[in-house]
Amino acid sequence: MSITGDTGDADAMRNAGDIRIDAALLGTTEAPGGVGVIAGGRLTVRTDGRLEVHDREAFLAGERAPVAALDLPPAARATAAPDGGFVVAEASRVRAVAADGTLRWELPHDTWHGGHRPPRAPGAPAVSPCGRLVAAAVPTLLPEEDTDRAVLVYDETPRRGYAQDRLLLLDAATGDVRAQRPVAAVSGAIVLDWREDGAVLGASFWTAWYSWASYWLDPADEGLRALGGTGFHDVAGFVPGSTRLVTMRRAQYMSLDDDRYELALHDVLDAARTVTLDLNELSWDEENDDFEDAYVLDATHVLVTADWVPRQGALEPTHWLFDAGTLRPLGRLRYPRPVSQEVTALGDGTWLTRDGDVLHHWGLG
Repeated sequence: MSITGDTGDADAMRNAGDIRIDAALLGTTEAPGGVGVIAGGRLTVRTDGRLEVHDREAFLAGERAPVAALDLPPAARATAAPDGGFVVAEASRVRAVAADGTLRWELPHDTWHGGHRPPRAPGAPAVSPCGRLVAAAVPTLLPEEDTDRAVLVYDETPRRGYAQDRLLLLDAATGDVRAQRPVAAVSGAIVLDWREDGAVLGASFWTAWYSWASYWLDPADEGLRALGGTGFHDVAGFVPGSTRLVTMRRAQYMSLDDDRYELALHDVLDAARTVTLDLNELSWDEENDDFEDAYVLDATHVLVTADWVPRQGALEPTHWLFDAGTLRPLGRLRYPRPVSQEVTALGDGTWLTRDGDVLHHWGLG
């Protein structure tokens, strides 16, 4: 790894922005749509109305022959299963589709509230690495006369009351509910992420004007016992081969002093072992620097996308690199090609960035 810049101890945090780490271009391919990673060396590609599954190496080499594909209704959120099927969340149901396109099971539920117009699921389900379980969230619509514990959400006239959303753990083969728990959210966004061994489920739920509620949960427990949790942060990913989980907080300006950007590292088995980094300490211009998202690259590195105002020059997009064991800032990545803030971490220390319809594949130089 090539690093240049001032590595002295004085003002070490802010000087980290002057340290440049070379990113090595491993390849380039063209592809519209959002790219995701699933188990078994495969990638998903989501375009309007379609989710495709590709062999990773073939896709990065430019081949466009999906090994599975599913056409989706508008605003559906879907994920691919290890057996070639798909699990789809819609406005009022979660369903599983087999590899040949036939319906495997369907779980109807109350229609999602008016966080989106028209109502739609605020996040995709997540299939466990072994393929036997599905994590999904559903809303809880209250009877009209039950107003004491209702959250009023404007759908249409009349307003309807919702209680806390529920996180479900479903049998991937049948759709039966294996475990469930209420969560502290009436969600406008959801993030669900499994640890690589399937032993822990990370779950984050965003509610307008209340920010994020996040949990790490034991999927073997019928009540989805929380091993830990945090507010304002959402789950970014598990550090491979460890008990560590990365979360991130962004400034949401819900109050005058709500301008905090934080990166946190949690031990899912020991709540006392939590490391938090105030990202504003890296900034020379806190009023204009924004930190977007965090991505776990591998067992040793975390990448954070941001806007950066150098001491001389205009605001520019940048990618920070951190130590995945301590959150020590290592510096900012230096790319030989244009990149955006859109990143796909491939889990092996390499990652993808997008420039229009062009995907660049990167590693550390």
